[in-house]
Amino acid sequence: MISIYKTVEDELVTVDKIEEGCWVSVTRPTGEELTRLQEELGIDIDDLRAPLDDEERSRIELEDNYNMILVDIPSLDEKDRYVTIPLGIFMTKEQIVTVCLEETPVLKAFENKRVREFYTFKKTRFVFQILYRNATSYLRYLRIIDRKSDQIEEKLHISQKNSELIELLELEKSLVYFTTSLRSNEVVLEKLLRTDRVRKYPEDEDLLEDVIIENKQAIEMANIYSGILSGTMDAFASVISNNLNIVMKFLATVTIVLSIPTMIASFFGMNFDNIPLGHAPHGFYTIIILTLVVSGVVALFFRKKNLF
Repeated sequence: MISIYKTVEDELVTVDKIEEGCWVSVTRPTGEELTRLQEELGIDIDDLRAPLDDEERSRIELEDNYNMILVDIPSLDEKDRYVTIPLGIFMTKEQIVTVCLEETPVLKAFENKRVREFYTFKKTRFVFQILYRNATSYLRYLRIIDRKSDQIEEKLHISQKNSELIELLELEKSLVYFTTSLRSNEVVLEKLLRTDRVRKYPEDEDLLEDVIIENKQAIEMANIYSGILSGTMDAFASVISNNLNIVMKFLATVTIVLSIPTMIASFFGMNFDNIPLGHAPHGFYTIIILTLVVSGVVALFFRKKNLF
């Protein structure tokens, strides 16, 4: 799907065709749409397809007619897991083109006019605003992951089930994805700051430096949350293992205590004439009492050893 926007008299409007100073937003494009963009804007179709590959790495490509900036943005997949997907930003001489696999809040904020001082014809500033919005989105998602991990931890205090541990594992994987993507984005931002191919005004450089700061903060938060989550998982894994050992120890002790009556009953159940108490008037009751006493003594011993 191709949507074309343009700032007209400080108001973002939708236009029907690609014009000078417009923003072309491309989401889940078809082959025909990619061919149209190639013909009208002169962007290589392989570069247009790059953001549609989940495994594509963040980078900058400086071509003769355009510059391509590829960064990773946070997203939720169909199973509500936190992942990252590529976002391609193409700066031509007259337009800005964004290509993404799906609709993202990073771009929706611009489409819904929630970003101040946003103009489609100020291409460099617009690109830096997208990158800034992306960095703040990482921070927002990281806070959500932190809150979600706290909720799961509270559940684990009550009921230690595998499902909660699996949820923590998914969050830890998400943090690994975020950290890797943020570090790749950091390389892109540093290269943007150094390159002269992207024209930067003083206020644009300040905005780019803010983007770099936000990105570094997101990296630090991701590392901190990842360390906390990893320690939490290790701690609860040790608690669950310790609880299992306690249960197994208890069951082994109970088995030993219960085996005593079985052994005594087996001994007196032998088919011999000279078994002690075999013909005594109250032999059965005596044996029962003897069994209870021996079992009680063994149980008391284990109790003193904290095995019960």
